[in-house]
Amino acid sequence: MQKAWGVISLILTCCVLLYLMLWMNLSEQFHSKTVVISALILSKLGTTSLYKTEKPSYSTEQEINITPIPVLYKKNFTKLPVWDFEEVYLRNNEARKPTCPNSLQNTEDPEFKEAVLPDVQLWLYKGLLNITEWNRLAHFNNPFGFMEYKYNEVKRAVDLIPKPKSSILLPVPESSKDGCIRCAVVGSGGILNNSKMGKEIDSHEYIFRVNGAVTQGFEEDVGNRTSVYVHTAFSLYSNILSLKKYGFNSIPQDEGIKYVMIPEGLRDFEWIQGLLQGKEANGSFKGVRPLKYFEGKFNESRFYVLHPDFLRYIRNRFMPSKQMQDIPWAMYRPTNGAFALFLALHTCDIVDAYGFITEDHHKYSNYYYEKFKKTHVIFYINHDYGLEIKTWKKLHDSGIIRLFQRH
Repeated sequence: MQKAWGVISLILTCCVLLYLMLWMNLSEQFHSKTVVISALILSKLGTTSLYKTEKPSYSTEQEINITPIPVLYKKNFTKLPVWDFEEVYLRNNEARKPTCPNSLQNTEDPEFKEAVLPDVQLWLYKGLLNITEWNRLAHFNNPFGFMEYKYNEVKRAVDLIPKPKSSILLPVPESSKDGCIRCAVVGSGGILNNSKMGKEIDSHEYIFRVNGAVTQGFEEDVGNRTSVYVHTAFSLYSNILSLKKYGFNSIPQDEGIKYVMIPEGLRDFEWIQGLLQGKEANGSFKGVRPLKYFEGKFNESRFYVLHPDFLRYIRNRFMPSKQMQDIPWAMYRPTNGAFALFLALHTCDIVDAYGFITEDHHKYSNYYYEKFKKTHVIFYINHDYGLEIKTWKKLHDSGIIRLFQRH
């Protein structure tokens, strides 16, 4: 009997030891997966945050020992999900500190002062995307983050983007006696048709243009210089095809021009890969060689990609549309022109806006280059033109920009 109890005791001891070993192993695995499991739960609840700090951690992935969170899908949310790290944005301690006495950064407008972050990170480039950052940004829909995408699909493109030699897009011109950077931002609105504003636009030290930046034949109304060209892969590609009849045969090629890309979706990262590797793109642009659209004028040192944090910051703090509170929430984003204008507000001291939508837009054609068949603005659901009208007017009335209104 004692021998039997001894055997039983030995078996029980072995079972306890085995149980403890399994428990320790499972606990370790559970601990390393905590972030992933929590994120999955959060994706269903749509409320609580994983991140309690103001800035993301930059520890190495090996030190953190985490994996990408499960893919979140837009269809699982009936309105914009708001996380409690919604207002976490990368900041840049190398941001320009204006010396211009009349800089828009010196405004006393309380709303603008409360909303603006002069040091928000503008650019996305190699080194800024690790798994920690991915797990934060994967909670936001494109172009404000990487919801529905896979880590490796985006990272291999981001790792090709060179870090800018300077985080400051435009330097103070040597000719500037007061240290001010004066910029014009030119949209494509029909308000510029027969406006005779070309000379005034070209008098600015720097000129931003977007999308179908047609100038040939319209110099008297819109000028002919371009310092910064803002685009998405699709806007660049499609405008070359559709606007040839208006003389838009190539994107602006001015000496020293800066190209700024809005990463609108996965196809933009596919485009970036093809562009920076000098080969055909995959996916949406399969068979297309992005480099050919720059006609030999492309230079990596003058190519910039906007950071999703900057785009989300503009949407959240300056252009929060009511459309975000309904089922088509994920379709809404500010226009390319809106992003270009806010980029100028974070780059320049004095900003004049031309060709942007105004309250009396119905008096003009949709685009300034429409000579014969004139169309009018269609309020598609992916943009909130009513909000843009109010935003540009408010910035003008506050003295932050000067909006051309053709009264």
